[in-house]
Amino acid sequence: MAKLPPGNTLQPTALVHDAYLRLVGNQDPGWDGRGHFFASAAEAMRQILVEQARRKAAIKHGGGQKRLDVDRIEIGVDERIGEILAIDQAIDRLREVDERKADIVLHRYFAGLSREETAAVIGVSVRTIDREWRSIVARLHRDLHGDLPLAKERDDADS
Repeated sequence: MAKLPPGNTLQPTALVHDAYLRLVGNQDPGWDGRGHFFASAAEAMRQILVEQARRKAAIKHGGGQKRLDVDRIEIGVDERIGEILAIDQAIDRLREVDERKADIVLHRYFAGLSREETAAVIGVSVRTIDREWRSIVARLHRDLHGDLPLAKERDDADS
């Protein structure tokens, strides 16, 4: 959430509160350990952020409109909404191919866990997280921004 632009109406405390209510509600969910809890928490936070992004993007709620930042008297556009929705779709596509990699993204991006914490929660080594993270970043970048030119092609284009 630290990367969201000014004017975001969902505060971190509210996000955690809503995620907790989705996770627990009126019942004991019976966690199967720390990994199960963090996976569920990350998924709940992802759903809340995606729902908020969809709600803000809706025409009915002023989607695409410029927002006035009263503190700075500047007009800013909430550009992160489309990015959150695109990331959500990319994670869904990744989950179809490799569920563990999708879980790594949820833990790192949405739950904000470190490499070490993610490794402990998922039950793999930090080295495995690092190796898979490089693969994940490349795939998500390709999904979100299209194919990257090969290094030789980039060098030729710069000449």
